[in-house]
Amino acid sequence: MKESRLEHWDAFWEEKKEVKEVYSNSDRVVRNLTKVMDVKGKRILEIGAGTGRDSFPLVALGAEVYQLDYSMNSLRIMKRIAEEERMAVTIVGGDTFALPFKDGTFDAVFHQGLLEHFRPAKAEALLKENIRILKPGGLLCVDVPQRYHIYTVIKTLLIAVDKWFAGWERSFSVPELRREMERLGLTTVRIYGEWMYPSLFYRAGREALRKLGVHLPLNPKVPLLTALRKSVRDRVKDTPLAYYTALSMGVIGRKA
Repeated sequence: MKESRLEHWDAFWEEKKEVKEVYSNSDRVVRNLTKVMDVKGKRILEIGAGTGRDSFPLVALGAEVYQLDYSMNSLRIMKRIAEEERMAVTIVGGDTFALPFKDGTFDAVFHQGLLEHFRPAKAEALLKENIRILKPGGLLCVDVPQRYHIYTVIKTLLIAVDKWFAGWERSFSVPELRREMERLGLTTVRIYGEWMYPSLFYRAGREALRKLGVHLPLNPKVPLLTALRKSVRDRVKDTPLAYYTALSMGVIGRKA
């Protein structure tokens, strides 16, 4: 049975240790989280943090930030960034299924690109562990790939021929993820869907050319196209159209 394993992620972060060459998530987690809570003074944990770039911005907003991953290469990257940027964060090596924190420790917990790497039973165990360490009234933000996208088709084909970088992955629809989180006792407070820029095809092409020694810019400058795409994204980002066409979507739930 195909699965996502530690060696996949150690290899990935070894290859991507030059973080400036790795695409960020355009602060979408922080932007959506701050729409439903004031993060100042709050204790917030990012799980499967990778480079930590989804949670580092929370430090500037006054949050007490914790970052957890099980890949040693990921932990090294986060430590280096924290030192270079003088970011006061707590970096933890740990198991997402047995988090090294007491019940009710955090005001918010989030992960981006994590849940999809586990089959239903383990995904449920992961979410339950997330909820365990939340305070009453705390928020859980789960950000995953959205099923109805060409990304899912490409990913499925690559998994079939053992060429997917993470070994194995699944996808979610908005209603499916929302139902799963609500079944575990969370109340949905926000849903979002966001398109990718630069596009998936540009990113894939850039990566293929990079391996051939050709280096394209991380973010191409096409002013008119960029402005047009941003205008369209801004108009639909909080509508059902975004939930079912965007590559990434998220659900934020509140613990009772």
